[in-house]
Amino acid sequence: MKILVTGATGYIGKRLIPLITNDEHHVVCAVRDQLRADKNYFEDELIDVVEADFLKPETLNNIPNDIDVAYYLIHSMSNSSKDFESLEERCAKNFKNYIETTSAKQVIYLSGITNEDQLSKHLRSRKNVEKLLKSSSYALTVFKAGIIVGSGSSSFEIIRDLVEKLPFMIAPKWLNTKTQPLAVRDVLSFLNRCIGKEELYNKTFDVFGPEILTYKQMLLQFAEVRGLKRYILTVPVMTPKLSSYWLYFVTSTSYKLATSLVDSMGVQIIGKPSKINNILKVNPLTYKQAVELAFEKIEQNSIISSWKDSMISSDRLRNNLHKYINVPKFGCFKDYKERKVTNTSETIEKIWRIGGTTGWYYGTFLWKIRGYLDKLFGGIGLRRGRTSPTDLDAGDALDFWRVIFADKEQKKLLLYAEMRLPGEAWLEFKIENGLLKQTATFRPRGLWGRLYWYSVLPFHGFIFKGMINKLVDV
Repeated sequence: MKILVTGATGYIGKRLIPLITNDEHHVVCAVRDQLRADKNYFEDELIDVVEADFLKPETLNNIPNDIDVAYYLIHSMSNSSKDFESLEERCAKNFKNYIETTSAKQVIYLSGITNEDQLSKHLRSRKNVEKLLKSSSYALTVFKAGIIVGSGSSSFEIIRDLVEKLPFMIAPKWLNTKTQPLAVRDVLSFLNRCIGKEELYNKTFDVFGPEILTYKQMLLQFAEVRGLKRYILTVPVMTPKLSSYWLYFVTSTSYKLATSLVDSMGVQIIGKPSKINNILKVNPLTYKQAVELAFEKIEQNSIISSWKDSMISSDRLRNNLHKYINVPKFGCFKDYKERKVTNTSETIEKIWRIGGTTGWYYGTFLWKIRGYLDKLFGGIGLRRGRTSPTDLDAGDALDFWRVIFADKEQKKLLLYAEMRLPGEAWLEFKIENGLLKQTATFRPRGLWGRLYWYSVLPFHGFIFKGMINKLVDV
């Protein structure tokens, strides 16, 4: 079969594609920006990558007509747009209109459990999308999941931050909200095994784990898995805004995502039983089992996808990396340094390990102070870290930077700053003719931008010098 996967660079999409190709299906990956697609996709005979933006119907002609099944995995937890629901509605309508012109027989949609009368904005939107996707031209199969637990998932990483950083928590009352967490591998099993199953056509199923837990119980069970003793006191006085700030300052989430999560976490998420587990032969894992397996992936450095690499963790970028790949030359301030490279492969490996737990090789404590200041003024700070300690791809988050270009063969890494700045900044590492060329570029915005550059110039003098010296072992 030829199968279209939308949201191919997202948390679920990146994990689903290998499962589909393992079953010898041909996959068409629809991405807004080919720079963000996994490089291995372009070398796999079973995968085609096409650029398509479902907010721009004219781009959808890049998707072939002879598809058999299509996955709709387009949704976001971002609060950055005031007309969020209307944007999701436009995406769904454009998707439906185009898929109806193809030979697709089945559309598979991953949604959220929506059994309560009062729903969050995002759950309301997903319920509306389900209605919009229904068609007489193809069969719709809908899976509704609650909290998804897996290495790199937003819920997993936020709970991990809370548990590992806070021995004692004074927490908001929504920690008593009940939910049914589901392991990401079980979500993927449902999505993969339903392909072409006619008994699932035009049907909707809630999918959930075997336990009903409160968020407080999830935190305490997570602590047990990690061998930590934690104490939690819930109080009724925290407003949604205070709760959002609590998550924002303690965890690696952005304030916008924290606001979305708080909005959703006040809603009980309990699924309606069905026979779907028996039909697809899925035996969902318990919450503790899901957490244990997630840490196995982390310890093996085999995290396939992370919410941190999604554009929802960005305050500045919105999917199109091509816009930032050409570093401006005019109206900019630059800090350029070069050093002779004695061991090219070793220097490349050092560059590819920069940030995260490795740090920035020189003056890391100053980078941390910059991260704290960024967080204080509503930025993302350094807490995102990086998904892999050794690998980098375009679109990956790297502390408060975003990877725009990463190619070891071309010996070039280009980063774009996502911290709060009165302007835009790039950091480039490139090896040419035996020289490591390190360039920091800043394009100021107005007078404040120029004042900012001159205020940090004394620090740049020794930070960037120290960093390049460490990279080439000078």
